[in-house]
Amino acid sequence: QVQLVESGGGLVQAGDSLRLSCAASGCSFTFYAMAWFRQAPGKEREFVATINRIGRSTDYTNSVKGRFTISRDNAKNTVYLQMNNLEPEDAAVYYCGAGRRSSTRTRNDYGNWGQGTQVTVSS
Repeated sequence: QVQLVESGGGLVQAGDSLRLSCAASGCSFTFYAMAWFRQAPGKEREFVATINRIGRSTDYTNSVKGRFTISRDNAKNTVYLQMNNLEPEDAAVYYCGAGRRSSTRTRNDYGNWGQGTQVTVSS
């Protein structure tokens, strides 16, 4: 099974940018579609973005379209989430997960979740 470790979160002001990273180990990274989900206090874990195994296809939840970009570097076994123009509503713990199917928006299609990285956005 693949193991995932998220990093890059922090405290920023609204309008700032962050780049999250998710480093994979334990198996071939290229076998997996990857996704970012987030969970804010009192809310369900929410889909953010996904990318297919070779990085040619991406999908985003409506609230982050035009602001966030998911990408992957298979040579580094890493998936990224570039977050621009952050809003207070983006504050959450961000998790990455691996999926064996084609990239989807469904939480249950992913597993091997990392421990998460906290993103805090002040207004």
